[in-house]
Amino acid sequence: MQPARKTTIRFQERSELLDFLLEVSGATAQTLDLDQLLANVAEIVHKVLPYDLFAILLYSEKRQNLRIRYAVGHREELVASLSLALGEGITGTAAARREPVLVGDVRKDPRYLNSVDAVRTELAVPMTVRGKLVGVIDLQSTRVDAYTEYDRALLRLIAGRVSIAIENARLYRRVERQNRTLKTLANISREFSSILNLNELLGKIASTMRDLINYDAFSILLVDHDAKALRHRFSIRYDERVNIDNIPLGKGITGAAAESREVVRVHDTAKDPRYISSHPDIRSEVAVPLLAHDRVVGVMDLESERVGYFTDDHVRTLALLAPQIASSVENARLYEELAARERRMEEDLKAARELQSVLLPDSVPEIEGLEAAVRLRPARQISGDIYDIFEHKDSQTVIAMGDVSGKGAAAALYGGLMSGLLRTLAPRRRRPAELLKALNDALIERKVESRYVTLCVFLWDPATRQIVMANAGALPPMICRGSEILKIRVEGVPLGLLDSREYEEVPFQTEPGDLLVLYSDGITDHINPAGTEYGRGRLAQVVRTHCETPAANLVEAIFKDVDRFAKAAFDDQTVFVMRVL
Repeated sequence: MQPARKTTIRFQERSELLDFLLEVSGATAQTLDLDQLLANVAEIVHKVLPYDLFAILLYSEKRQNLRIRYAVGHREELVASLSLALGEGITGTAAARREPVLVGDVRKDPRYLNSVDAVRTELAVPMTVRGKLVGVIDLQSTRVDAYTEYDRALLRLIAGRVSIAIENARLYRRVERQNRTLKTLANISREFSSILNLNELLGKIASTMRDLINYDAFSILLVDHDAKALRHRFSIRYDERVNIDNIPLGKGITGAAAESREVVRVHDTAKDPRYISSHPDIRSEVAVPLLAHDRVVGVMDLESERVGYFTDDHVRTLALLAPQIASSVENARLYEELAARERRMEEDLKAARELQSVLLPDSVPEIEGLEAAVRLRPARQISGDIYDIFEHKDSQTVIAMGDVSGKGAAAALYGGLMSGLLRTLAPRRRRPAELLKALNDALIERKVESRYVTLCVFLWDPATRQIVMANAGALPPMICRGSEILKIRVEGVPLGLLDSREYEEVPFQTEPGDLLVLYSDGITDHINPAGTEYGRGRLAQVVRTHCETPAANLVEAIFKDVDRFAKAAFDDQTVFVMRVL
């Protein structure tokens, strides 16, 4: 429900009233779409008269009743069901008498049909054309005596102008339903909307226009708002494609059509100073602006060698086709831009993927005392999961695996930064806690907002078969000894979140045959169509089942089971398996 104004706008001068009535006429003449027209009327009335409830009821001669065609504030069920006979209620009385009815307090008038208990005042004004009833404009207010005789007279003036536009719109609808030519045009419009290749669409429009209007030259120009110009996208003359210069907005016949947003027809181009000569034989021209979402997107231009060739019927046909052509052209243009952006994105992703393949190890190197295998499967072309291996001269090895917050290109870029830092710092800092602290300090220093990294770091000593672990928010490793899954508690704050963090180190003495399984949350958080997570428990079962198999086979077994659980992956998935020899 629109809020009612506290006071009615009163026109102090006759000229002000005339200006307003001209505005009414202009607004109602803009469209033959009945729904849009009635919405325009509601807006116009609301500018000058207060209402809490508003309705336009149209009269059906066939059914001899009034039905609500447009409403503001009324209940939907009332709008759908209300049918009034002439003389029924205050609205029906106004329709029957062909005179406005103003009731200052509806509670004292037995004719009032209660729609909202709070209503106190109702003003109903009939709309007629040459004595023929078109319908009724009905205003209701929650204030007693909300409307005056001045308001009644003003609404009557509005109704007089609106009624003609409504009748024309209704007539147009009837003619549209009956006219076979318009059906043909509708079929053409549907065909246009199915073509998303812009060049193909423009060629189809040109050939269709030739079937309807036998032009000698045809062009479609698209608006370049940055350059403030019309750019020729498609031009044909005598069945041959031609190249024509661009035209500044406002210049020439086409520029005038774009600027005025109206069809411009020139009977004799030789007598119109706006004409920009493109061929000496051209004598008449019609330019039709193409509007999509109330925005000029281009101009369709037809030319002929004959003076006065383009008729009123031609103009009407073009005007009817223009909205659909504009919509189809705009959709195809946006599709073309989207395709170009996607191609650029694919190229960027390919480059990022190539860069990432350089940053991440392409295979697991031989690690003394361990049999190792890893697989990373990105949800998109590039991954936010990271891992790396760093060997020291005394055969000790640093192994790191983690996950960057987010997904896609942004996560991969941050992951690239993280990989670079790892490769810089890990060779100099083999202690896991020391390495995590250095990485955290480096990320904090770079101040990348809303990004963090979870990372688990292991230091493997083949001489003692001991692993020292430190964790920055990553999932804890799964360690399998025989058929038993051992739990190790190792925790820490993700990297890049908090300044000056210290990290705990946890040693673990392994035995020959022990399995260490590192995995990203893309594995355990994987969801099937029923909404169930894959979970650590199911992963543990797969590890137990394949605990005697080679590391590479266990990695593949895990991924096969994940795929059986649910096909589509919404997050990067990484599994790193190490078996103690």
